[in-house]
Amino acid sequence: MSAISRPISKYVIIVAGGSGSRMQSAVPKQFLLLNGKPVLMHTVEAFFNSASHPQIIIVLPAAYQSYWEQLCTDYDFSIPHQLVKGGETRFHSVKNGLDAIAEDSNVLVAVHDAVRPLPGEAIVNECYKHAAEKGNAITAVKSRDSVRQLKNGVSISLLRDEIFLVQTPQTFQIEQLRKAYNQPFNEGFTDDASVVEAAGFPISIIEGSYRNIKITFPEDIAIAERFLKGL
Repeated sequence: MSAISRPISKYVIIVAGGSGSRMQSAVPKQFLLLNGKPVLMHTVEAFFNSASHPQIIIVLPAAYQSYWEQLCTDYDFSIPHQLVKGGETRFHSVKNGLDAIAEDSNVLVAVHDAVRPLPGEAIVNECYKHAAEKGNAITAVKSRDSVRQLKNGVSISLLRDEIFLVQTPQTFQIEQLRKAYNQPFNEGFTDDASVVEAAGFPISIIEGSYRNIKITFPEDIAIAERFLKGL
């Protein structure tokens, strides 16, 4: 897809549908405290404070929207954002977020996990820039470990330099996303890149960051706190 002309409207859809099961917590992990405030607030701030300054859409399960609004009051959190109801799966949640964006072809949309509070400003800005030029930008890092594939009981060594660990944000020209999310849901959709690829668009990878961790297990909170302190 060719580069699109400026000015370009920018959005980020922050998907916050996770539960606290692997964190052994009754509170969904996007609401756990990180350096004294909920993880989701750090994530929102990362995009709001970037030079890209996108409009922010947060996709939350309906059952947690009033809880989030109360947290915003409790923590005096006033960054403008739009709340959208989450769907049955991540695919449906992203689709709901996309439907909240007005029809306009001159738009870039980043999709980001709510529980990745440290994407880094340079990466956020580069994602929008690269997607404007190439159609999309998928952040990923190379595997630091040796990788093996187990298939039909047989273990096969893979070339580490050819293995990328995919992160978010994943950023797209909106026409790609709209076409992709008009497809029927498929269990093989693991992220937005896989949905867009299934719609026939080539995927463009850009360098992510090993600090852009996903809060999944209890120890991840401690790691993220060290990164926030610059350690």
